[in-house]
Amino acid sequence: MFQRVSRRELMPRVPRLVFGLVLCGVGIGALVRAELGLGPWDVLHQGVAERTGISIGTVTILVGLVVLAVWVPLRERLGLGTVLNVILIGLTVDLTLVLLAPPEALAARWALLLAGPVLFALGSGFYIGAGLGAGPRDGIMTGLARRGHPVGVVRFGIEIAALAVGWLLGGTV
Repeated sequence: MFQRVSRRELMPRVPRLVFGLVLCGVGIGALVRAELGLGPWDVLHQGVAERTGISIGTVTILVGLVVLAVWVPLRERLGLGTVLNVILIGLTVDLTLVLLAPPEALAARWALLLAGPVLFALGSGFYIGAGLGAGPRDGIMTGLARRGHPVGVVRFGIEIAALAVGWLLGGTV
């Protein structure tokens, strides 16, 4: 169930992992502050947050935990990166939203819209490069793909489902 990594291998990779996850969270926070649209999972997180009054970062964590429960029948292996992904990204999104005031100028909102994916992409590179486990949402994709389903079809279906439910709940597409 858990991915095994020796302590000697783990220690130099953890800072890269944490740095990457924090960058991902800041990138998502920037997109939320831009108020110009989000990625599929964040549309879902925002929609649930709007309906429940729970912060978007907390919803990100809770949805991540639910998604991890889906890993059980898929027999995916958890890694330290998987667990920290669920926790750190959500916490960082909430902290970013506390520290980053909502911009009024459209140019500033566009700057955040452009910065968000760049920060998330850089963060993903550090996080994935650490090799300490797949993200919870990616684990569903790889688990289903291992069962003979085309990766592209599986990913598209998962992303469209998250986007549609989030939009129906009031998330910003």
